[in-house]
Amino acid sequence: MWVSRYKVKDDDDCSSDENSKTGPPAKVLWYLLIIPRFKRLFANGDDAKDLTWHANGRNCDGMLRHPVDSSQWKKIDFLYLNFGKRARNLRLGLATDGMNPYGNLSTQHSSWSVLLVIYNLPPWLCMKRKYMMFSMMISGPRQPGNDIDVYLSSLIEDLSELWDKGALVFDGF
Repeated sequence: MWVSRYKVKDDDDCSSDENSKTGPPAKVLWYLLIIPRFKRLFANGDDAKDLTWHANGRNCDGMLRHPVDSSQWKKIDFLYLNFGKRARNLRLGLATDGMNPYGNLSTQHSSWSVLLVIYNLPPWLCMKRKYMMFSMMISGPRQPGNDIDVYLSSLIEDLSELWDKGALVFDGF
């Protein structure tokens, strides 16, 4: 089905050809699939080894140095016993923020990026650009606001599939 990249006007006096080529742009969503990228991480031997650092390689001295040392991590392990037992289960953080890509505050355009951070990795890799997953870009005349859940639905579906069914991957380690 063909969809206009511009908001369609409701005026009857405008022709359909004029409607399709003018007017304010509709919001655009770019979604990058996460499951194939997780599979590629596990296929690389070094990355697969680093993804189990939180269970095998950390220093357990009672100091808070990584999210694995927090009470919330332990609470998740307690509430979801099957999830906490497997070192290869990924723990993710979601971050989003908007920006004006043109640097002009009067411009009516915003871009919102959605990032996934993998907390299984050691602290010196956790926030490196290579391991932060750019999963989504929301672009349009205004910020998503309270309707951001509509845009996040594709990501939530993939995360729900991973939680419910999991994914078979080749472990390079």
